[in-house]
Amino acid sequence: MSAVKVTLWMCLCICVIHTAKAQGTMTIRDQNNNSAKPSLSQIEVQSMRVDCKVASRFAHTVMTTKALNTANAPQEVFFEVDLPKTAFITNFSIEIEGRIYVSEVKEKERARQQYESAVSSGQTAGLVKASGRHMEKFSVSVNIIPQSQVTFTLTYEELLQRHLGSYEIMIGVRPKQLVQNFEIVVDIYEPNGIAFVDVNGTFITNELLPLVKKTVADKKAHVYFSPTLDQQKKCSDCEGTLIDGDLFIKYDVIHPQDIGEIQIVNGYFVHFFAPDNLPQMPKNVVFVIDRSGSMEGEKMKQTREALMTILSELHEEDYFGLVTFDDVIESWRPSLSKATPENVTAAKDFVQTIKARHMTDINKGILYAVDMLTSEKSDYFPDMSMIILLTDGQPSSGQQNPSIIQENVRKAINGSLSLFCLGFGYDVDYSLLDKLAKQNDGLARRVYEDSDADLQLQGFYEEVASPLLIEVNLNYPGNAVTDLTQSHFRQFFKGSEIVVAGRLQELETDTFQTEVSAHGLEDQFVVKSLAITEEWDSVFPEQDYIFGDFTERLWAYLTIQQLLDKIETCSPEDKENATAEALDLSLRYNFVTPLTSMVVTKPQTEDEEMLVADKLTEEQREDTTEPVDGDPHFIIELPNQNDALCFNIDDKPGTIFNLVSDPLTGIVVNGQIIGDKKVIPGSKLHTYFGHFGIVHERFGIRLMVSTKEISLTEEGKQAKLSWTNNRTINGLNVDLQVIKDCSLTVTLRNSVKFLIILHKIWQKHPYHQDYLGFYTLDSHHLSHNVHGLLGQFYQGVNFEVSDLFPGKDPDKQDAIMFVKGNKLTVTRGWQRDFRKDVKNGDNVPCWFIHNNGTGLLDGVHTDYIVSGLFNTI
Repeated sequence: MSAVKVTLWMCLCICVIHTAKAQGTMTIRDQNNNSAKPSLSQIEVQSMRVDCKVASRFAHTVMTTKALNTANAPQEVFFEVDLPKTAFITNFSIEIEGRIYVSEVKEKERARQQYESAVSSGQTAGLVKASGRHMEKFSVSVNIIPQSQVTFTLTYEELLQRHLGSYEIMIGVRPKQLVQNFEIVVDIYEPNGIAFVDVNGTFITNELLPLVKKTVADKKAHVYFSPTLDQQKKCSDCEGTLIDGDLFIKYDVIHPQDIGEIQIVNGYFVHFFAPDNLPQMPKNVVFVIDRSGSMEGEKMKQTREALMTILSELHEEDYFGLVTFDDVIESWRPSLSKATPENVTAAKDFVQTIKARHMTDINKGILYAVDMLTSEKSDYFPDMSMIILLTDGQPSSGQQNPSIIQENVRKAINGSLSLFCLGFGYDVDYSLLDKLAKQNDGLARRVYEDSDADLQLQGFYEEVASPLLIEVNLNYPGNAVTDLTQSHFRQFFKGSEIVVAGRLQELETDTFQTEVSAHGLEDQFVVKSLAITEEWDSVFPEQDYIFGDFTERLWAYLTIQQLLDKIETCSPEDKENATAEALDLSLRYNFVTPLTSMVVTKPQTEDEEMLVADKLTEEQREDTTEPVDGDPHFIIELPNQNDALCFNIDDKPGTIFNLVSDPLTGIVVNGQIIGDKKVIPGSKLHTYFGHFGIVHERFGIRLMVSTKEISLTEEGKQAKLSWTNNRTINGLNVDLQVIKDCSLTVTLRNSVKFLIILHKIWQKHPYHQDYLGFYTLDSHHLSHNVHGLLGQFYQGVNFEVSDLFPGKDPDKQDAIMFVKGNKLTVTRGWQRDFRKDVKNGDNVPCWFIHNNGTGLLDGVHTDYIVSGLFNTI
């Protein structure tokens, strides 16, 4: 995909985990986003500490940063932390001028009501956003007076999962300046013993490597990294810092090869089961590959490359099949084949012939594979059966109703096999894949469109390539334990781990009988043992405090995660009960989950501001955009450079600009400017976009969108929609979805997606009127020849910025920018992105290019004026 986010209002967020990660990144920057040039920043980071304690795989991480405003004027300080998407935030506080502002976790609806009553004064939300493949970025800012200190403290917790034989902690550190006292402290406590600990980092140079102190004893490990100011420097006479990247700590424990590891602490128990020494079971696997038109190009090439490697890694006792689908279903062979060298070679020849073609019939593709597996079930074939589905889109042929597809697949599988779903890219209906997998004893993963997509596919297959047991049951006496988490598992794979937790009926209980039963290669697998309490203070006598009640919190974390999964797949009645239980636990243990929000009271120089931090859902993570909004504000977001450019376009009302023009795909987008009803006395005329015209020449599509109505013409057929009702239209090659008085999503078949936001203004407002915002989603579907006011930036833009200096505006700083061979004076400022918060918008820091983008644009802005809403330049 493109390395750029273009915003007329434009933005990008993205989201397969191959290793368990406890992750975190801390950044401090000032109000000018001035983190890259520390000598210019008047915010001095005095200390930055990451303190991670892991007790029996349960990680508790505290990130603390202290900063001082050395300026003679108030400064806005930003605190940013990247944390793993699997983690729950448990606490956040800000200490300033001796006063501590502590967050509070509340039920989401109550928090929303409290927030909405506060936003009437113009306050904004949006503390948590997607950040990369596995991360979420928590960010907050606060104004502090001159010579004043602020301390930010964020705490989060998660259960580390074992993947491919290890657990992994990843701590991201990007202070962007030298830090007086910098520390990373990681302590790992594993009562059954630690097998190994490896430490490395993307920023660890030969000079920094000796500073990473690692101590590993029998049952505990300690990692410490604390470079001095001089050791942090890139060179002896410069201020740039070497500390910019990720520190990885990978470890494994000594796993008992029978009943597993059981710990009882304070009335709760946890059972870890990971016997890796069992013989591997042969498997039946059918690969179901999407060959629809949207897979054309790099995605199909990477899929073929990954399949070639995966086929080579099949064990000779495995049986396998290949199914390809678009709107037609085809298979390599009508039945499963043993993975002999001859059959694998023949399958590879077939893989090389797979080409992208037409529509997407996910329903028939899966059902065909189920039939292949179930029709041949016999003693001759192994019992371990699975389907691995790879698709990049949404159902567009055959059965397209997600609920009916789920029911069809559930009935067909009927608990007889596992379904694993891989969603490729950003157009995929990941929610559908997630539900399909969870309902059928599998899991879903997202494959990111990147140069390593083939490695992502191979990495996922490695996790499920070696089944050791099926139908695993962990049994405990009902009179001794209660409130069990999931204790039946369809399969156990080599290198993974099964975790069960529960509560003891009696706090004084210190022993109970445990049994694990399953089917393996050598028929029935049954082990029994007596679980016995072992006091932690006897295991770690010198460690007075690890963190309180970790087994109880581990149980609560695991229970909530499993209830959230259940909510996605169960009946309405069960969903209500599961939701209530998950909400109760989230509030009781102060976890920020999809059912709760963290209310943050933010100190300001004159008043206090209330903000709300939410846990992102997968649907929120996959939002990817590029826009235009407001007083024609254009934003070009550059994720790879962690920066953005912005400019305004001023012209008279009625002028029509070409925003996107792609001669290869035939897609054109134009926008017409409208103005205020009348000019506010003493102010200039504000202009906005009031009409958009979207054309797809090959599909015969013309779409006109105004603040009053929406009009679609496709192959001569016409349809009109209103903003006053929710409405969905599924055309031959275009889908429209209207959210009442809010937004219109335009999806061109196997191509780009647009989002148009309606900004409603009070009808009797004396000056302003309704206007529109435009966002391009998935611009990677457009060709390299795309152009226009927006389109020219879809392929990226290179620029350099010199040191900051005082500008005309005393509250903002200027700089010299070198871009496209031009030397420009630019200003550090903000623009607002209304994509997630239509009312208030999110502030986006950017370099502002003056004079209608002159020097940044190819040509001048008037070169993009067209004569009609559907015309080209």
